[in-house]
Amino acid sequence: MFAKKSTNAINLISGISMVGVMVGSAALIIILSVFNGLETVVLGMFDTVTPQIQITPAKGKTFDPNTTYFNSLRKNKAVYAFAEVLQENALLKYNNKQAVGMVKGVSDAYLKNPKLDSTIREGKFVLKSKSGNHAVIGNGLQSYLAINTFDPFTELELYSPKKTIAVNSINPTEDFNLKSIPVSGVFEVQEEFDNGIIVPLEFARELLDEPVNVSSLEINLNQGVDVDDFKSEIASKLGDTFSVKNRAEQNSSLHHIFNSEKSMVYIILTFILIIAIFNVVGSLTMLVIDKVKDIAILSSLGAGRKLIKRIFLIEGMMITMSGCVLGLIIGVIFYYLQHTFGIIKMGEGSMLNSYPIGLKWKDFVLVFITVGIFSFLASALSSNLSVKKIDQINQTI
Repeated sequence: MFAKKSTNAINLISGISMVGVMVGSAALIIILSVFNGLETVVLGMFDTVTPQIQITPAKGKTFDPNTTYFNSLRKNKAVYAFAEVLQENALLKYNNKQAVGMVKGVSDAYLKNPKLDSTIREGKFVLKSKSGNHAVIGNGLQSYLAINTFDPFTELELYSPKKTIAVNSINPTEDFNLKSIPVSGVFEVQEEFDNGIIVPLEFARELLDEPVNVSSLEINLNQGVDVDDFKSEIASKLGDTFSVKNRAEQNSSLHHIFNSEKSMVYIILTFILIIAIFNVVGSLTMLVIDKVKDIAILSSLGAGRKLIKRIFLIEGMMITMSGCVLGLIIGVIFYYLQHTFGIIKMGEGSMLNSYPIGLKWKDFVLVFITVGIFSFLASALSSNLSVKKIDQINQTI
């Protein structure tokens, strides 16, 4: 591999092939690591408001949470927080502005989530105080309605249709439940969450005319409890009448987007890597031509076709796989620099100062196997030329 050749161009081409594979491997592992970092950050933001397990009815919008099984589940030692949730769209009005938003009424157990305060952009995450009920509103609604959380005199008005509408009602407002509530804080997670409002469950029951039923049950477990096993146990007990989802299933569309984008990037960079790998074909072809005399000597000493073919196959593999290993090492070094010093910055106004990054051993295995497969194909293609040279030599003899 390192021996001098009669033509320096062969060494040069071999070096270029190795550098090409090195750059391609490094780029592939770095890009995949950046996607891992972005996925961790974005899903981590969703995890602040997404429970570990969510139970919703398979049909309809609401159900009765006071069954024997749900009561036993509420007292289960593995459960850290068992929150009842009632949500529905309602008309929101503040001063002269109106908007439709999702009203989410939550029980006291919802506040056990220690990450809720990290979502607050303004004010505090307070739903109850000595003065009464409070609401926490999403950043999107707060911006549209221009809500001032520091104004104690102006409350947010919520309108929801009554379930029993008066037949001879002259005033249209009599067909709606009207409730007012002060806003204590503004949270910011993602757009689909930021167009909602969180209120105490009792307040939501009065507004939505729903004294018993709930829309969903949100469960968070104690540390050390396997979420998937616990979720499977609940699903088997509830059967087809309820839908039981973990965090990945609740955010399935987001996971699908990340996986599809990551797959597309992998495919594109793999094509570039294949081009770099197949440069070895040219390098080994010139090497076979350069080593015709050596092939003749080995052949006359009794070396078979398989042995000579294997020599060039192994050399091609050594060139490409050494480039792959160097590329992976460069990827690890870049990860350390980015993770420690944040050398690549994000634009102004971003939530993060620098691009997040995260390593997964599966990515290293994927890159290594990809390079290995195409290296073998390229080297095998080139080594076939050595067999043809043996045939030419035998014909000459």
